[in-house]
Amino acid sequence: MRLHDATFPAMRTSEITYHDGSTELRGFMAAPDAGSHHPVVLVFHAWRGHDDFVRDEARKLADLGYIGFAADMYGAGKLGTTNEQCSALMTPFMQDRSLLKRRLDAAFAAVRTIGGADATRLGAMGFCFGGLCVLDAARHGISGLRGVAAFHALFAPLSSPSSTPLAMESTAVPATPITAKVLALHGYDDPMATPDQLVAFAAEMGARQADWEVCAYGGTVHAFTNPEANNAAHGTVYQQRADQRSRERVRDFWRECLA
Repeated sequence: MRLHDATFPAMRTSEITYHDGSTELRGFMAAPDAGSHHPVVLVFHAWRGHDDFVRDEARKLADLGYIGFAADMYGAGKLGTTNEQCSALMTPFMQDRSLLKRRLDAAFAAVRTIGGADATRLGAMGFCFGGLCVLDAARHGISGLRGVAAFHALFAPLSSPSSTPLAMESTAVPATPITAKVLALHGYDDPMATPDQLVAFAAEMGARQADWEVCAYGGTVHAFTNPEANNAAHGTVYQQRADQRSRERVRDFWRECLA
């Protein structure tokens, strides 16, 4: 793993290069400027890829006293600029959840090498596709993971049926209880995670004996935390009220999980 250090007021930041096999991945870390044994919160990007949005989230976490690590699921430099490109980047991970699991494992392995990190106090947060990533991290029981916060997540379970050949490569559903606390911040009118899917998700969490919570915001669709989301026809619209409420809830959630 290669670190490229830079210093910012009240925090230190690093570009972190790590790998899943031969695939180079490029993360970004922001940490408090002083102290050690900081909890770590990993940030997983939406379907577009590792961008400035998740890097800013990592910086916000450092301001709160955590080490923030913006992970890279697609590979260094891969970033979609159209809906078609974003879908092409995300679809292989939706069809092959074992691939998604490998990229999760690579990200969690990378943060365990960060100086000053407390690898026994890990959290993960994600947006859209990244929300699915953190839910899968909880589903798989990754070591040290205490809580996950999923913003406007895709709820697809590990056993989702699919007509594609890659469905045969999906990771089997673990039978063990989920030990990480699970928080889903959800737009109730999200066309990409319908009320029926929300009910199925709740049943899944109950069956896995998870400590879970859903905050559902009325009159709210997908991507409600992204100020650039303004495509009502696609079901992605920023909602300031839901954004603010969800951020306040997550701050309390990290204090509960990572104290």
